[in-house]
Amino acid sequence: MQTGLEDAYLVKDGKKLRLGYTTGSCAAAAAQAAAICLLTGNRPDRAELMTPKGIQLCLPVCFFQETECEVTFGVKKDGGDDPDATHGLWILATVSRLTEPEIVIDGGKGVGRVTRSGLDQPPGAAAINRVPRAMIREQVLKVMQKEGYPGGIRVVISVPEGEETAKRTFNPRLGIVGGISILGTSGIVMPMSEEALIATIRVEMEMRRASGSRYLLMVPGNYGEDFLSRYPQVDTEQAVKCSNYVGAVLEMAVEMGFEGILFVAHIGKFIKVSGGIMNTHSHQADCRAELLAAQALRRGADPETVRRILATDTTEEAVEILVHAGCLSETMEEVMERIVFYMQHHTEGRIRTEAIVFSSWHGVLGESAGAGELIRQFQKKSKTPQQATGHQTCPGEEEKG
Repeated sequence: MQTGLEDAYLVKDGKKLRLGYTTGSCAAAAAQAAAICLLTGNRPDRAELMTPKGIQLCLPVCFFQETECEVTFGVKKDGGDDPDATHGLWILATVSRLTEPEIVIDGGKGVGRVTRSGLDQPPGAAAINRVPRAMIREQVLKVMQKEGYPGGIRVVISVPEGEETAKRTFNPRLGIVGGISILGTSGIVMPMSEEALIATIRVEMEMRRASGSRYLLMVPGNYGEDFLSRYPQVDTEQAVKCSNYVGAVLEMAVEMGFEGILFVAHIGKFIKVSGGIMNTHSHQADCRAELLAAQALRRGADPETVRRILATDTTEEAVEILVHAGCLSETMEEVMERIVFYMQHHTEGRIRTEAIVFSSWHGVLGESAGAGELIRQFQKKSKTPQQATGHQTCPGEEEKG
């Protein structure tokens, strides 16, 4: 069966990557098929819908169950070439009649429940985001209108393997319990999309702001989070992982009204920020040795030390050279000043920006002037064992690159 995505590809690094469809599109298609069956008795094998992105989909649907009161259809999620934890899951829609002329949408088994403020849905609601809800409603309403049905429809979205799959997503960290979220703003999955990764970071930032946080603690990934364990007074659960998107995070922090932001990052990532680079992915910029050599030269390093730094493959090697040359401290002063300068420049001074930069071998290499004061904003508070939560892997590359 042709889905409408056969010729839809994203070219990345010279490779053609296949597009997919979101859990929201799956839920809408399943709801459409179930509504048709409920109101007509027919069992369709496909559902056609227009996505918010403007791509027409024709998705295969599967009949699951019918009782006196309700009908269940499902669509198997296809994320294309995106490394998505939900790829291959069955997204089910169970529909039943209501007396009142309304459409009620809820989540069943395997769909998470929101427990914290600041997310797309309010606490207590099923984690079915706004756009998927609108898509589901639109598809069901079309069927009701076509069949001249005057009553209402209740739609329950469920994911049989959703609870187990959710453990591999950000949901536990965001306070979404019991399953996955039904997501998608466009209805289409763009493989390894930067927009999708930044949107995930935005959700966690919004949640922090809604909970009353005035300051943000940011780490590019697992290295930064692990390094925070050296500060026993710091609650590492407050750390938000930003991957490579320093500039985007700064812009979102300003937009959301945060007062300050503290980055804790490996030298391999944040040396790039000392040159004004706000996306630290190696495909965007890989001038670590050049920037560290430049900052060392500015603080009086001799030409031979600079040449040796330029010949290194890793920043850890370069730091060793600075240690033996006796100019690490002076160099890092320059690095930290420039990191803060460029972050302030990027935000036009509208938010306080601080940073702690470390090395795996030598620990803290440099702190901005106010980093020590700002880190006290993230001190641990007493928690019951039931409140403890785990951590998930950050999207994007590790910090050292």
